[in-house]
Amino acid sequence: MVAHTVLLDFTVSSNVVCDTDKRSNLKSSIASVLRDHFDGLKTLTDSTIDNSFFVLYAGPRSSLITVRGYAEGLVTVNIEYYKQDDEEALMSLESARDLETAMQAAATATRSHALVPLKRGGPFERYFPTADERLLEYDIDKLVFEARSPYQKVQIVHSKSLGNLLVLDELQNMSEADLIYTETLMQRGKENYTGKEIVILGGGDGGLLWELLKEKPKYVTMLEIDDVVMKACSQHMRSICGDCLDKRKGDNYEIIVGDCVKALAHMIDEGRQFDYVFGDLTDIPISTTPHGDAWDFIRLILNSSMKVLKPSGKYMTHGNGASCPESLSMFENVLSELSVPVVFTKDSAFVPSFFEVWIFYQVMRK
Repeated sequence: MVAHTVLLDFTVSSNVVCDTDKRSNLKSSIASVLRDHFDGLKTLTDSTIDNSFFVLYAGPRSSLITVRGYAEGLVTVNIEYYKQDDEEALMSLESARDLETAMQAAATATRSHALVPLKRGGPFERYFPTADERLLEYDIDKLVFEARSPYQKVQIVHSKSLGNLLVLDELQNMSEADLIYTETLMQRGKENYTGKEIVILGGGDGGLLWELLKEKPKYVTMLEIDDVVMKACSQHMRSICGDCLDKRKGDNYEIIVGDCVKALAHMIDEGRQFDYVFGDLTDIPISTTPHGDAWDFIRLILNSSMKVLKPSGKYMTHGNGASCPESLSMFENVLSELSVPVVFTKDSAFVPSFFEVWIFYQVMRK
């Protein structure tokens, strides 16, 4: 049971909206088309706002139809109604396109477009953003798990094409189809982890730990703050994490539940050194400047990680989408300003659940 929002828009000459007589004819043409498509249409509001107009109609099945004409010549039509699970849709994409065609002809519009219905509400979300905040609709059909930990909202939903998908604070995080993410992060086939000592910062889905353990490392220490995430993934994302999250310590690994910043500080005090540190934490922020709490956290993690790396060690992390070059450039500038001089390489991969190319960094001391 969700609310459906059907969106249409078309473009006319600006004087058709601004001129009083032409605007009246345009509204009459639109109303005539709407009445042909919706029985019992009633006008609720009809207003003029600074050479633009706004009309609100009540339609069948308690639907509301909003028509907005802008002085620049853009006309938008929003049709909203509630649909029960066993109820036929008031408008299909085909009928929306029929309405679009009729409106374009009646208004002599130069262009028009109709979108498939947006589905709002219900037990799970279907829409998530890309890195640069474009909207993606997923083929999600079931909510598998939901809880709120002390740190974030944790959900696992099922996608018909991606399998189970971990969602943290309404952002897609890892799906069962995303092995390429982990393999690119760890540079599988390019790095040799046999006999190496490794630290993972974050990584609560267990995917990175599970894949690293296949490489026969000497020991892996994973620092993850959210036990709810690990328990949920251990139960519902086993194709990603295997059984490595079932217990907190194994023959060659340990999972420490707590703040990785404090754990790193303790490692620094003890003088511990590692071959690899993985930053599987927050994404590079999308911002106009490299300032604020998120950037301060990234700097702290980077500087602390450099202190626990062996001279030949590497810091491996994900960045953000290739669609965000400005933020990636800021991150690279931050790397150039660390407490020790570093060099870096980077790689990229198309991550299925992100629907976009993601950038990964490998950072080393000079």
